[in-house]
Parts: sequence; C-alpha cells; structure tokens
Amino acid sequence: MNTEFLARLQAARGAGRAVAVLTRLADGAQFLHPEDSLPEPLLRAAEAALASDTAATVADEGTAWFVQPHNPRLRLIVVGAVHIAQALAPMALGLGYAVTIIDPRRAFATQERFGTGIRLVDDWPDEAMAHLAPDSRTAVVTLTHDPKLDDPALEVALRSPAFYIGALGSRRTHAKRAARLAEAGLPPEAIARIAAPVGLSIGAVTAPEIALSIMAEIVARRRGAALGSRDTA
Repeated sequence: MNTEFLARLQAARGAGRAVAVLTRLADGAQFLHPEDSLPEPLLRAAEAALASDTAATVADEGTAWFVQPHNPRLRLIVVGAVHIAQALAPMALGLGYAVTIIDPRRAFATQERFGTGIRLVDDWPDEAMAHLAPDSRTAVVTLTHDPKLDDPALEVALRSPAFYIGALGSRRTHAKRAARLAEAGLPPEAIARIAAPVGLSIGAVTAPEIALSIMAEIVARRRGAALGSRDTA
C-alpha cells in the first residue's frame, strides 16, 4: 500500500465513510471503492463485502482480487437510561457497537450506572438524535415508556436511514404511539419501520432477558435473518 493510497484510505475512514480496498493479487495494485472506477463484477463484490462486513477473494476475467471492507463502527443509540439499558449496553459493546445512552434525567444517565465505554448524553432526545445523525449502520431503541422522551426521538430516527428502530411497550401502547406519530406527520410506511413490541419473542421477563431479545433482533435485522415473532401482550 503506497503512501498516497494509504492517505486516501485514512481520509475516508476519518470521515466515517464506508469504503472497500480491492487488491489485485497478481501485482498488488489497489483500488478504493467507491472512489475508483471498477468493472461491474468488482463493484458488486465490494458492495457485498461492505454489506456483510466480511473480506473475500473474488475473480474477475481470470484475475484474483482480495476485497477488504472498511466500515464505520456500528452504533446503538438508546433513549432511556433504564434497567434494560444497563443490561443492553454491555451486550452491544461486546458485539462491537459504539453505544450512546440519551436521557435528560441526569440522575439516571450516570457513569456509576453504566460504567466506562458508554457515551452518555443528557440533551433532549430529539436534539441529541439530530446531532448524532443516525445512519445505515445505526440501531435506535427507545425504552422510557414516556411519550415526551420517546416520541421526539422516534420522529428523528424515522426520518433517518437507521437500519433498526425499536420501541418498548405493548401492542396497545404502540397503537397509541403510532397514532401520535401519524398526527405529527409521519407517513404509515415510516411508522411501520418501528419494531414494536421491541425484541424477539423469547418469553423474556427480566431486564437482562429483554435486553437479550432486543440485541438478538438487532443482529437478525442487520444480517437479514427472519427470526422469531413479536410478543402479543
């Protein structure tokens, strides 16, 4: 990897852009997707590597290429510094997610309750969410059960490309939430993106079990797996 190419790669990663490095194994020549022009088979290979977060060796017209994805870190944004969040945050950290907890109630969002490695934000949820700017590698979960906190965050998240948006609450609670969001101007197709009741149906009762069901659903959504069904409560 020459100095110029390394600088381009570092600039892309520093800006949080998803890029893939394609190396021609015959001579070591390197290209950066999506910045460099590539034939269609290599374009597809680069996009597949970015989508799966997995490197691969592919062939194009008899020539072998090594495709290495360089994605920004996955993010989990949680609204509500509640007990479920205390269990969910370390699970997400262990799976490689950068975790941010939003809660304007400063007595809840403390380092003593969440430990190190978790970003704590005490701004109002819609302001915090707008600043964090969820992207296609971001999962958003609202856990407060308080419409004044959850709804503003959901309004911002639903206008973003976040790959997962989940909200705690029963089906009855979610029906009321959906009505409020519709009144706020969100179209039905946007509201339908919300995973609610949040999490896979595993009979979860305790906060750690609910956190596990949420994280499992996030992983399933990320990997394109159709697993389980929602609770009916």
